[in-house]
Amino acid sequence: MVSPVRRCSRTACGRPAVATLTYVYADSTAVLGPLATYAEPHCYDLCADHSERLTAPRGWEVVRLTDGSAPAHPSGDDLEALANAVREAARPHDRGTGAAGVGRQADPMEVARRGHLRVLRSPES
Repeated sequence: MVSPVRRCSRTACGRPAVATLTYVYADSTAVLGPLATYAEPHCYDLCADHSERLTAPRGWEVVRLTDGSAPAHPSGDDLEALANAVREAARPHDRGTGAAGVGRQADPMEVARRGHLRVLRSPES
């Protein structure tokens, strides 16, 4: 019986494959990308360790394609923007006057407000 998990193509390595290696001989390029949908005869499946340590022959170029479905690691800017948005949503809003001293017009459909949530009057009433 054949295992449904594809294994690394390297000799004596039985770890699960996570990437597929393809050689483009005309361009002297080794292309390492996400695991192919199905096994190709002239492609090599590699585990995480072997795909990270992959080197190409002298004069060849290695092109590493990233998988778009993998979650991106958030940067410091992303986390700071998220924190600022949460702080802004939690900040109580002044119902009286705005920063310039101009009265804020209330929505005639709004009955009550709590934080960023609003209770609206039914259009029929």
